[in-house]
Amino acid sequence: MEAVSAANDTQDQLHLLPSPGDLAYPDYHPNAGAAPPVLPTLVFEGVNFLEDPIRLLSVQVVLILAYSTIIVLGVLGNSLVIYVIYRFKTLRTVTNFFIANLAVADLLVNTLCLPFTLVYTLQGEWKFGSVLCFLLPFAQGLAVHVSTVTLNVIALDRHRCIVYHLETRMRKDVCFGVIALTWVLSAVLASPLAIFREYGSFSLEPGHTIQVCTEKWPGKSTDGTIYSISMLILQYFLPLSIISFAYARIWSKLRGHVGPAESSGNSSAGSERHRRRQKTTKMLVTMVVVFAVSWLPFHAFQLATDIDSTVLDMRDFHLLYTVFHVIAMCSTFANPLLYGWMNRNYRAAFLAVFKCRRGGDRGRGGRLDSIHPVGGGGGGRAKKIVLETQDVLSTRLNATDV
Repeated sequence: MEAVSAANDTQDQLHLLPSPGDLAYPDYHPNAGAAPPVLPTLVFEGVNFLEDPIRLLSVQVVLILAYSTIIVLGVLGNSLVIYVIYRFKTLRTVTNFFIANLAVADLLVNTLCLPFTLVYTLQGEWKFGSVLCFLLPFAQGLAVHVSTVTLNVIALDRHRCIVYHLETRMRKDVCFGVIALTWVLSAVLASPLAIFREYGSFSLEPGHTIQVCTEKWPGKSTDGTIYSISMLILQYFLPLSIISFAYARIWSKLRGHVGPAESSGNSSAGSERHRRRQKTTKMLVTMVVVFAVSWLPFHAFQLATDIDSTVLDMRDFHLLYTVFHVIAMCSTFANPLLYGWMNRNYRAAFLAVFKCRRGGDRGRGGRLDSIHPVGGGGGGRAKKIVLETQDVLSTRLNATDV
């Protein structure tokens, strides 16, 4: 115990600083006298103690498994979502196009950001060159902004349709225009992560130099903190406030709503439409809750760092930062699981794809009710996969259905 106490008491003040507003790569601030997390091994009474817990082999194995699982599930799940929306015409609704946009953003993180984040975290040195130093933090910032803006668009579109009884669909060309605007706006908001960045060398000791990728703000040292807090508001608190308001009004409307179909005597059709809206709204609200809960620890930790710099003195700062980042990244594979769990027609579409591939039937039609004939032989009539009409795949869906 004395050895452990001595190790903690004599800890070298090498601080890993988080990038203000950077969602993927902790930075190192040369002006603050901080150094990257290439921490020395202390030796007391013949026992080695690593300064940074991430240097422990057991911790590295856990991180490799965690990031690898997120990457595999994210790539497979989001690719499947994009594919079924592309493949089946009955899935090509406005809300599903927005869902596909979410999947593209998550897929961008899974493929372009997380593998490099893992390597950088484990090695404590940037080994990917100057181009990726500028590109990767921007790409992940872009993807997260796209996700939050798209969740807002979905909530506001449903609010427009349900609360104000607007049954007219958003035109697809308008939908694609909104998606394009989402990416442009997100690129503008994430651009400081690429503009105010520097790739260079950091000397740990004579003869030992490593490459680092760090933010470099042109003005005061508080500029990074101001940007970080601004992005926290724009990325998290403001979007969630808007979404919460929209879905609260939607839920209130659905609980006591009597639609035009019901008032005109077609109570069965009105009741079915009402039930579909409730189920779809539950799924979309769950998506938002998962996103909010996944990102809350990371944003809270980042805010604590911005407000109180002594957080950087914590021995486990690097480990906590990485754990919270892993939790946040779980949101990149959660949505496809939610679709399969909470939406029967998405689940049927996923199963239809796998059964079609397994059976070798790659029919040209985009109709989900005829994609997978089973049985057969001798001219027998093939059984059809019949998808329920209560959710996203019905050809009679109105503007408020997924």
